[in-house]
Amino acid sequence: MGVALTRSAQWTAAGYGTRTLEITPLNEAILKEIIMFVESFIYKHPQEAKYVFVEPLEWKTNLDPSAFESGYIVSETTVKSEEVDKDGQPLLSVSVPHIKVRSFGQLSRLLLIAKDTKLKEAQACIEANRDPVTKILGLDYNTKKEDTSVVNILDKITKDEDPESEIKMKLGMLLKQLDLHLLNHSLKHISLEICLKPTIVKNDIELLKHFSGKGEQTVLESIDYTSDYEFSNGCRAPPWRQIHGEICYVLVKPHDVETLCITCSAEGVFLNGGKTDDEGEINYERKSEIYKDLVTFLKEKSAKFSENMSKQDVRFSGEWKKKEALKEAPKKEEAAALQKALPASGKSVLEKNQINFGKSQMTKRLEPSLNWKATVDFKNKSAEKIEEIISGSSSESEEDEEPPDHRQEANVDLPSEYWQIQKLVKYLKGGNQIATVIALCSMKDFNLAQETCQLAIRDVGGLEVLINLLDTDEVKCKIGSLKILKEISHNPQIRRNIVDLGGLPIMVNILDSPHKSLKCLAAETIANVAKFRRARRAVRRHGGITKLVALLDCAQNSGELAQSSLCDARDVEVARCGALALWSCSKSYMNKEAIRKAGGIPLLAGLLKTSHENVLIPVVGTLQECASEESYRAAIKAERIIENLVKNLSSENEQLQEHCAMAIYQCAEDKETRDLVRLHGGLKPLASLLNNTDNKERLAAVTGAIWKCSISKENVTKFREYKAIETLVGLLTDQPEEVLVNVVGALGECCQEYENRVLVRKCGGIQPLVNLLVGINQALLVNVTKAVGACAVEPESMMIIDRLDGVRLLWSLLKNPHPHVKASAAWALCPCIQNAKDAGEMVRSFVGGLELVVNLLKSDNKEVLASVCAAITNIAKDQENLAVITDHGVVPLLSKLANTNNDKLRRHLAEAISRCCMWGRNRVAFGEYKAVAPLVRYLKSNDTNVHRATAQALYQLSEDADNCITMHENGAVKLLLDMVGSPDEELQEAAAGCISNIRRLALAIEKARYT
Repeated sequence: MGVALTRSAQWTAAGYGTRTLEITPLNEAILKEIIMFVESFIYKHPQEAKYVFVEPLEWKTNLDPSAFESGYIVSETTVKSEEVDKDGQPLLSVSVPHIKVRSFGQLSRLLLIAKDTKLKEAQACIEANRDPVTKILGLDYNTKKEDTSVVNILDKITKDEDPESEIKMKLGMLLKQLDLHLLNHSLKHISLEICLKPTIVKNDIELLKHFSGKGEQTVLESIDYTSDYEFSNGCRAPPWRQIHGEICYVLVKPHDVETLCITCSAEGVFLNGGKTDDEGEINYERKSEIYKDLVTFLKEKSAKFSENMSKQDVRFSGEWKKKEALKEAPKKEEAAALQKALPASGKSVLEKNQINFGKSQMTKRLEPSLNWKATVDFKNKSAEKIEEIISGSSSESEEDEEPPDHRQEANVDLPSEYWQIQKLVKYLKGGNQIATVIALCSMKDFNLAQETCQLAIRDVGGLEVLINLLDTDEVKCKIGSLKILKEISHNPQIRRNIVDLGGLPIMVNILDSPHKSLKCLAAETIANVAKFRRARRAVRRHGGITKLVALLDCAQNSGELAQSSLCDARDVEVARCGALALWSCSKSYMNKEAIRKAGGIPLLAGLLKTSHENVLIPVVGTLQECASEESYRAAIKAERIIENLVKNLSSENEQLQEHCAMAIYQCAEDKETRDLVRLHGGLKPLASLLNNTDNKERLAAVTGAIWKCSISKENVTKFREYKAIETLVGLLTDQPEEVLVNVVGALGECCQEYENRVLVRKCGGIQPLVNLLVGINQALLVNVTKAVGACAVEPESMMIIDRLDGVRLLWSLLKNPHPHVKASAAWALCPCIQNAKDAGEMVRSFVGGLELVVNLLKSDNKEVLASVCAAITNIAKDQENLAVITDHGVVPLLSKLANTNNDKLRRHLAEAISRCCMWGRNRVAFGEYKAVAPLVRYLKSNDTNVHRATAQALYQLSEDADNCITMHENGAVKLLLDMVGSPDEELQEAAAGCISNIRRLALAIEKARYT
């Protein structure tokens, strides 16, 4: 703990008083970790918590004696703990404001008593006790000395004759572990911190000045430095403040708030105490959180700035590009001059340097700027971008954004491992074969999962050496190099560096090696590296997919593939590693196709028969990724893979269960697959897995599989038998959105049947469903509106929905920007209007509701239009509502939609026209807006539902003489005569009625002609 507080914690500069901890995010993080350690100490280590410190920890406390209750003797100004040491001295004593604590047990209780002020108490304790370990264990355990290894602590304690030596040993080990934890935590915190530079800050301020001034459209009224003097390093802060990383101070006047005095520092941007009124000096104390850059800070503080910035983004991007172009021009001229000046022999060196420069630029740390809009350089990268778009798929969200490249800062104190690794890399570079192998073995002994060790290898050029070793003929060197690369390639930055240095083609070539251990290591490393699009593309381009598929054939000489009894253990391991790499690569569409063409599906199907769970997980994971493509789903059925997926649902391995459920979810889009899941007994294990809610990833996969399987009615019956519907209702609360989307989707399918609607209502499922209507997740809203609409078919459920204000919430979703949500909400409103007690009055009670529905007829989305037409059909059953929507212009909008070839839209449009004909002169208006002739063409559709709706609409329209003439001219009579013989009674009646009206008009005209 002493080393961490000395080297990682940030202390104020020595002045007249004692040094104190600065108010920084790093210090706050360190204090919180110490608090967590002390708070849990009394429960985790009850024996050690009773140990009495050699010297008490003393500091000034802000706690009032009255805060201490049971277990303490309290007076107005003093507190003593009832717990005492062997000499009768209290383990905690307070004499306001001084406090003394002599055990971890009392420290734990004190933090519990402090509640909200425990951070201040911890800070005061650390500031007053700069070396707490010495006070706890004695002078022999001074952790400020860097030789305090675990061995030294053990040595000191074993020599100690103290009877409490065993407890001391445990305490010493625990405090050493805390020290290491704090150092690692600090390194991670520092690596994530943003480091602003004076040039970046200056550019941001200059650009903001360019867009500031009087007027509503400017981003700011003014922005000015507090000092005109600029030092040679680009800073404007006084030298004694530059020590703290401060760059400059800026006075900013936004349009809507008071003038802000802002500090720009290497750590970020924050609000300071402002200028003093009398002397005009700046109060440097931080008064706000630290923001990553000036623009982010101002967006947070000023709504007007944020609004105007969104309007200025394009212009800002243009200004930024101009500045970058001006910077690049001199560099290009210098490079050209240097190229001419160099002799021929030197040009190759320059070319190599340029290549390395290009690589370093690719991994260069991203810096904040005012160029917020992402831009693409189509001149240089158009071909690559097109291929990326083609090869992209829905599963490619993972790590597709390349993160900033964090380099270790020169002034950061680093652990000794960092420097030891760098020495080993030097041996790798200059040593002979034996020295190289020894250096590789030594490097492998370090904790390569630790980011510090990973970055140490990269920072000193170790990656290039390790990749070069893969090109040698020495198998031992290759194995050692791959073992290290496999471990460190879990780091996203290292992955990208490996690709930049051309490591993937070499690893792909190693897949042809006769040495199985080399194949395994190469495949595993490829699996780690191929987590982003560029790497996956590189594997495919260099023939890696075909070679990885070949690794799956672990029984080449046997009659049956992948039977574990016929495979050597090493062959099974090769297949596992191959499947692992294919799993990573299968996140792109083109790689999926390459796997299929290489014959990967039969081999994956064969491997599913193995009993090795560590093989099954990557195999099922690959199938799960690939099952998103229709061609794969057909092949999965043909290879009888569903049976094995169902069998592995009963495995005890949670990860395997998750991937099997996910694969079923992907495949169950197809009816035949849903039936296969049922026939192979897959529904029961899916239903039973719903009861295990701790593993959310598995729960999301299982509920997804149940949702897709519920599309088939036979499966819904089985789920009801297995009590799955009641369990699904119980999952409607306190679950992540990924689970809720699937749960609600499954209930939406189940509630298509009457028995299940009743079951959901009796289990109290209506209220949580209605509560979910206020969310913002698009997929969840689509599913929940469908489920609520299905429940609304039952009158009793509809009463509950109405009482919970569910219809109003559904109506408000018609304003949602996503067309799928609008359509689903409109479909759900149909049964609500049909089954509400006083539907007409309820609809009219929504202010602006009818106008909103009518305006949705202007949408370009066919599903939205069909659903809105269906809603209008139900709304128009009430005469008052029909009159209102007529005034809002429903007739011309419906008429405009008549020329459509979409049968779903045709059906609901015809029904809406039929209903709207029953008000005023709407029949005549439909004729005037040319809606009749297109309707006649609907009769040529192959859909009986379209025929019925169209015949009913034509029957209503035929009440007007002009419409009858239009129908006759467009051949409606012949088409309607054929439908009079239909088995559908409603269609018969409507067709006959329409023909009757046309014939009656014809007779009237004939009669008028002869009289």
